Amino acid sequence: MATKRNVTSAEVSSFCTQVGLILNAGLPLYDGMETLAETARDSEYADLYESASRGVTETGSLYEALKRDERWPKYLVEMTGIGEQTGQLEKVMTSLADYYDRETHIRSAVVHAVTYPLVLGVMVVLIVLIMLWKVLPVFSRVLASMGMELTGTGKILMNLGSAVGWVVLALVGLIVLIVIAGALLMRTSKKDAVLGVVRRLFPFIRRLGLKLNASRVASVLSMMLSSGFPTAEAFRIMPSVLSDEETARKVEGIRKSLDEGEGLADAISESKLFDGLHDRMIRMGVAAGREEQVMERIADIYKEDVEDGIARLVAIIEPTLIALLAVVIGAILLSVMLPMAGILSSML
Repeated sequence: MATKRNVTSAEVSSFCTQVGLILNAGLPLYDGMETLAETARDSEYADLYESASRGVTETGSLYEALKRDERWPKYLVEMTGIGEQTGQLEKVMTSLADYYDRETHIRSAVVHAVTYPLVLGVMVVLIVLIMLWKVLPVFSRVLASMGMELTGTGKILMNLGSAVGWVVLALVGLIVLIVIAGALLMRTSKKDAVLGVVRRLFPFIRRLGLKLNASRVASVLSMMLSSGFPTAEAFRIMPSVLSDEETARKVEGIRKSLDEGEGLADAISESKLFDGLHDRMIRMGVAAGREEQVMERIADIYKEDVEDGIARLVAIIEPTLIALLAVVIGAILLSVMLPMAGILSSML
């Protein structure tokens, strides 16, 4: 039996692509799912595909089949249900394949953004520890064996370098431990709590999360409007595919405004869900009767913004840590070399 763990974004993208091909070819879904289960028999997700195939055969609904196993992402399950309700399941699967493919790239970028600085942080800790634990004591013993003792500026520099080293060692070590603990907690039921703390501590990451959820809202709304789904009903269903409570509250506010007879453009603008520029795009789209095309374009814009934001974050973190490492090691070396130079010059 394969180890039961959540399905990766890459595997979900592959699954959605294959289901989309089955629907595009006009094959009965239960036949196609049986074939998928057969081809996945030797994979680690064999039982998952088998369960999905069996569920489609028993219920005739892919949504009901996927809902049986919690390993499938909630977003995938709810979007599948929306696709079945709107008669746009093939389009939904194709869109989901693209979405999870992008998410795979985003996750890879995030892992790189965390892993490389984490490795540098460990290097900083080790190097500073060696300098403080080995280099400075050896230097002090050498001076003692020569019958010399640091005084004045030399002693101040030595103490300053040692103090800076220990402070940096403590700070970087604490950050490394927090990152490792957070990464471990992200694999447990505490994931949402960890993400909430990260969003509160780092506004930049919070903004990226809001943009990602805004992209989801625009994508779902585009698909529903293009299939003739009632706008108010679309906003009623939408919170089920959102993981962020703040975005879900904004969507609920839009739905209430629509129920009170307010126009779509005004309701969205008041919610502050999108930026001002995109609010104007929506207003023009509503006036032209092209809401779904505008929403699809906004979804793409926000996805690109998230990817660019992660790339910028990586570009900032890496050189910052390298510069910190250089400054700390340089300060410790100077605290050793300057007194040594003073002693040598006095002996000449």
